[in-house]
Amino acid sequence: MRTMLKSKLHRARVTRCNLDYEGSITIDRDLMKAADILPFEQVQVLDLNNGARFATYTIEGEPGSGEIGLNGAAARCACKGDTVIILTYDQVAEEQLSSHMPKLVYVDENNRIVDVKHALGAISF
Repeated sequence: MRTMLKSKLHRARVTRCNLDYEGSITIDRDLMKAADILPFEQVQVLDLNNGARFATYTIEGEPGSGEIGLNGAAARCACKGDTVIILTYDQVAEEQLSSHMPKLVYVDENNRIVDVKHALGAISF
């Protein structure tokens, strides 16, 4: 088994930081569905503004809201307005690597989906 990229929300904008919440990242339910992310699933967040990389879990936000809200300790890792990439991973068996195609969701500056596709090209050895 190898840990491979499962999905990516590319260049989302942080809409809210709430330090006084238990923790996690709140993501618009429509964005979660598009990127095949489940509630409470672990994600890795990469902040393009400050270089921070951190892991947390997801909470569903209001569908259509465009929300990307950092909660608790995660709220210290980015600022409202920062651009982030949100990644999920999956364990893929060796015999399935050649057909593994991560789902890529591209959003605009308002976190509205502009494109959804799968990574181009299968893995070859």
